[in-house]
Amino acid sequence: MRAHELTIGRTFGVTFDHGEDFFEALSTFCRDNGVRQGYIPSFIGAFAEAEIVGACEKLADPEAPVWAKTYVTNVEAFGAGTLAHDPATGGILPHIHVSAGLKAQSADGRTSHLLSAGVQFLSELLIVEVTSPTMTRPRNPDLYDVPLLTFG
Repeated sequence: MRAHELTIGRTFGVTFDHGEDFFEALSTFCRDNGVRQGYIPSFIGAFAEAEIVGACEKLADPEAPVWAKTYVTNVEAFGAGTLAHDPATGGILPHIHVSAGLKAQSADGRTSHLLSAGVQFLSELLIVEVTSPTMTRPRNPDLYDVPLLTFG
């Protein structure tokens, strides 16, 4: 386990508009407001389309991370995540998970890591800035090269 006390900065209410790319809008918000790292305690919204981690085939190694993606359309989404600082680019490295209900399929649900999404109507987010320690996401070569959140 890793833990560190976080020093919290500003808190923002943010809306993304119809047709925006979720991750581009998130990056733009962070750049425009000087947010280098933080967390999203929750967000709600709808996606016209999204890609989330998932596989339909039998996994060769059930212990390994799944890198495959599944495509969904017209979903209502509830999610949360963290924003780590990317020292190489100065940008952010988001890690967002969603539960998404397929509106045209009796709100049948999918829950996984969000890879991409196009906003449908709007997305409403709460974003909490973390001013310290520095939060990064280096890849761990001993654990399938998974990027893991680190502090300091």
